[in-house]
Amino acid sequence: MPDAPRPRLRTWTVRSRIVGLLTLLSLITAIAAGSVAYAVDRVRVLEQIDANLDAALDSVRFIVEGDDWSSTDEAVSTIVQRLAPDDNTGTLGIVDGEAAWQPGIAPDVPLEQLPGFVERIIAETADGRTVLGTYVEGTRSIRYLAAPVTVGEVASGPPRAVFVTGYDVEAELAELDGAARVFALTALLATAVTFGIGLLVSGRLLRPIRHMREVAERASGADLSERIPVTGKDDVSQLAATVNGMLDRLGSSLDDQRQLLQDVGHELKTPITIVRGHLELVDPESPADVVETRELAIDELDRMARLVDDLRAAARLRDPAAFELRDTDVAALVEQIAVKALAIDGADLDPNVEATPVVARLDPDRITQAMLQLAANAVRHARGPFAIGSRVRGSDLELFVRDRGPGVPDELKQVIFERFRRGAAEGRGDGGSGLGLSIVALIAERHGGRAWVADAGAGSEFLLTLPGAIVPPASTPPASASVATPSTQDDHAIRDRAIHDGAVHDRTTADRTSADHQEQQWHRS
Repeated sequence: MPDAPRPRLRTWTVRSRIVGLLTLLSLITAIAAGSVAYAVDRVRVLEQIDANLDAALDSVRFIVEGDDWSSTDEAVSTIVQRLAPDDNTGTLGIVDGEAAWQPGIAPDVPLEQLPGFVERIIAETADGRTVLGTYVEGTRSIRYLAAPVTVGEVASGPPRAVFVTGYDVEAELAELDGAARVFALTALLATAVTFGIGLLVSGRLLRPIRHMREVAERASGADLSERIPVTGKDDVSQLAATVNGMLDRLGSSLDDQRQLLQDVGHELKTPITIVRGHLELVDPESPADVVETRELAIDELDRMARLVDDLRAAARLRDPAAFELRDTDVAALVEQIAVKALAIDGADLDPNVEATPVVARLDPDRITQAMLQLAANAVRHARGPFAIGSRVRGSDLELFVRDRGPGVPDELKQVIFERFRRGAAEGRGDGGSGLGLSIVALIAERHGGRAWVADAGAGSEFLLTLPGAIVPPASTPPASASVATPSTQDDHAIRDRAIHDGAVHDRTTADRTSADHQEQQWHRS
């Protein structure tokens, strides 16, 4: 029964969460800014009310002191008339405890009508002092100034006349409240517009991510051909391009795996068929036939084991930890490789090693592994003298093994470094696992270079080209080339396969520099 489709999670998308969070932050920022501005303006209005009341007191003093008044009533009347009330204010003259004088223009705040206001003013100014206070009635608040008015000699007891002016605080702040409401509505509208525009813009910007999800849902091991459309040059577009590159690598890797399985199946099928056929035909009554079949079966099983070991070694070389690039004396390294190549049975090595005295950044262990493979290849296929050396081309390093064999046909030069490809020319028949040169190519590739073959007159020249490997002269001494001996189990497995393919036998261990290497010998499978 096919699996039921996975329900889509009902949650906010990343796009909605990002836009929602940014919108909320914008709204909070607008509210905070508006609140601070409102608080500052409110304080300013209250301070302005007190400043206006102080100015009114100065005006009263100026009027009283500026003329000779015949009576207190005349002075209070003049003060009330001259100090015409402003918006949201009221003015009142109190004489002998009664509201006696009012401005000619009806004030916004009729002070005399406020319950208990006149009595409160008389009581507060009974000692003759000017009073600045606040009268509160329900939700109404009046900020007032009460100043006694005295003309002529000062009489004993409470003042006979008092001038009063006051501001309706709520009315003064009402204009500010109106502006605050307009600001709040504008902020909400702007936030809503910002949210809508944010969704629209983010949808366009994040469209490649949505395409990534859709492509990932449709992608499978059977089909990785679909790619994400890339538009623009922003970070998200670059991410889409990176994912496309990853899909390319995954597709290539899957193709390589399929091809590897096909190749391995093909390579193992032959020895399995041979062993099975001989076992089916063996005469158990014939000791000679049994021995011959046994030897053949063991030889084929050994060949399959070597193939598996080579596959393990090739897989290990794809691990970045398998390589350690360091500054190395190339001349010393090439000399050591030549010494090791002399251990190959049948090796006819030119004693004149061509090595340029330079320092290069490479992995000496892996370069040694590759060059020994090429040397074994020359012994097995060319069956004649060969040379090992290196040369410099600008900042590139070239290491080579040159033989005098029959050469490599042009149609094979591009394919002999592929996995399980063997030369078919005279003198270059197969007999190996078909992985040796592919391992050499992989080592060169992991150094950022390539392995290739060129004609060398009467013979071929197999090269490792390492671009930009040459290190400019510096005060730091290069690593000793003595560290270039194979040091891992997989290195020995590759080396042993090369030895077997070329009938190699290690006749000496004098070049081994560590106790571990002294306990290991190259052997013939």
